[in-house]
Amino acid sequence: MTLDEICRKAEFLKNEYKTNNPETLCRDLGICLLYQPMGTHPGAIKGFALGVDGVFSVVVNSDLSAEVRWIIIAHEIFHTLEHCSDRICSYHDVALFDEISEMEKEANLFAAELLLSDEDVMGVLNSDNTFFTAAATLCVPIELLDFKFRIMKRKGYQLAEPPVHSHNDFLKKIKVENE
Repeated sequence: MTLDEICRKAEFLKNEYKTNNPETLCRDLGICLLYQPMGTHPGAIKGFALGVDGVFSVVVNSDLSAEVRWIIIAHEIFHTLEHCSDRICSYHDVALFDEISEMEKEANLFAAELLLSDEDVMGVLNSDNTFFTAAATLCVPIELLDFKFRIMKRKGYQLAEPPVHSHNDFLKKIKVENE
């Protein structure tokens, strides 16, 4: 899927359902959203998408902070919409690396576009904030802001190169903390 298609999908959902709240989108899309404690150890599962016979679920680690849960839900919504068939789907990181890497990148770009508006990002940056301060102000990990920068540059925004280059599996490594 191209970056433009990913952005159009995020914009369609925001316009169609009048929200970028991933919990609300799950409800409106008929995706069952479940919270389950999955531990706080370094390898703890953050979330996953399931689908059987057209019934889709997103399961999220309830031990995550609220901000990270939103990112995981948005990320998993994309997997549900784009990577799950009508028959059966269990999306997780056990396929070939290249395939997973591309699907993770797409889901990260979708989450960044869904959760961060261009206007909010530019507003924070125009307040003379650094990249790291902007991420903190927007309450997102620096890696998600890096993905949003990639999108905004593609749209024609003139932005400085971010001081990080995030990997597609950054959510896998995000620290799990209970609120």
